Amino acid sequence: MPVAVLSRAVRETLSGLPREFWWLWTSTLVNRLGAFVATFMALYLTLDRGYSASYAGLVASLHGLGGVVSSLGGGVMADRLGRRPTLLVAQTCTAASVALLGFVEHPVAIAGVAFLVGMASNASRPAVQAMMADIVRPEDRVRAFSLNYWAINLGFAVSSMAAGFIAEVSYRAGFLLEAGMTLVCAVVVFLKLPESRPVRTDKGVRDGDSVGLGAVLRDGRFMSVVGLSFLVALVFQQGGVGLPVAMGAAGFTPADYGMAIAVNGVLIVVLQIPVTRFIEHRDPRRLLVISSVLAGYGFGLTAFAGSVGVFALTVCVWTLAEIVNAPTQTGIVVRLSPTHGRGRYQGMYTLSWAVASLIAPVMSGVVIDRFGAEWLWGLCAVVGTAAGAGYAVLMRRLPDEEPVAADAGRATGTSSPVTDSPVTDSPVGAAKPEVGAV
Repeated sequence: MPVAVLSRAVRETLSGLPREFWWLWTSTLVNRLGAFVATFMALYLTLDRGYSASYAGLVASLHGLGGVVSSLGGGVMADRLGRRPTLLVAQTCTAASVALLGFVEHPVAIAGVAFLVGMASNASRPAVQAMMADIVRPEDRVRAFSLNYWAINLGFAVSSMAAGFIAEVSYRAGFLLEAGMTLVCAVVVFLKLPESRPVRTDKGVRDGDSVGLGAVLRDGRFMSVVGLSFLVALVFQQGGVGLPVAMGAAGFTPADYGMAIAVNGVLIVVLQIPVTRFIEHRDPRRLLVISSVLAGYGFGLTAFAGSVGVFALTVCVWTLAEIVNAPTQTGIVVRLSPTHGRGRYQGMYTLSWAVASLIAPVMSGVVIDRFGAEWLWGLCAVVGTAAGAGYAVLMRRLPDEEPVAADAGRATGTSSPVTDSPVTDSPVGAAKPEVGAV
């Protein structure tokens, strides 16, 4: 591809998004750049502290359980208190709990603080997604969610490599560094991001107070989508759960697994932006059907892998599904959410992934132990197909997308808490400030 064509494609992908989005995007990137704890927690507990692998697994489960608990709580806070206060509280608590985790020594204390870290860090996700939906125009949302997902993976790829070097020096330094970067995120949110929660103009009541969790649970169509996202999440979780176990049982080394799974991060970083240009104006129902089936059969093909190269090829298949599914799925959640209940709806969607992260390790372990890895990969193909069929049925008639908060404000003659003016600074330049937030 000529350099001029590539340059124009990148420029068109990055242009036209509001300034607030780029602060939020940059905060996501920097936050993920500092995500060291999740990477070396197991090594820290087993090698540095001398605990058993079973105890390390228990701590990891408690960390995930904290995320499950806070998924709905973070969504409720985003609607009731606002996106900005929720981010500030979540990031401040995350910084404090991560720093504390580096100093506690008693096994019960470590487990308890790990639960708090999982709860605090996950509480910000519904607020970030709701704020992004508030400030970005409907036609640009898939592109915005895709760029945010790209930042998450780019930051995680870099932090994963850096975590090994930091751990050789000091595990505690890694905890403190992550806490410091998360605290910087909170400062930047306080200084640079205005509140974006839409406000009702009639009777002076905030609409967020009228969309309770009961209303979300009674929304049958949306809850069906949440159930389908849970199925898809179960499949994608196998990349970090079932795949290493199956490769180890087949005689492959941890280094072999590392080479195979590295393809996932590389492809996301390389392909997320060009694939985004391809999918952003296409039928989301078709994209969800294709990505779900592709994910299922991508993992299903693992049953036929007998070398690292073939394992890497299967990773390529389901990674392409992941690139398409992640932003499309988040965009669908926005389209099915009432404007003033986005936090709760995003919280419920986040919950589906959090629960999947708890169930997937148990599911894969039981299936592999009792029936063999081939059955796990076959089950992935079945689950992916079922999810694709479900999306095909549920997404036949999507509702029209609601305007961003700023558009809604102009329509009612009120001022919006967030502007949606085009970016005047270069998006690449906006990605450099020292911020972070998810």
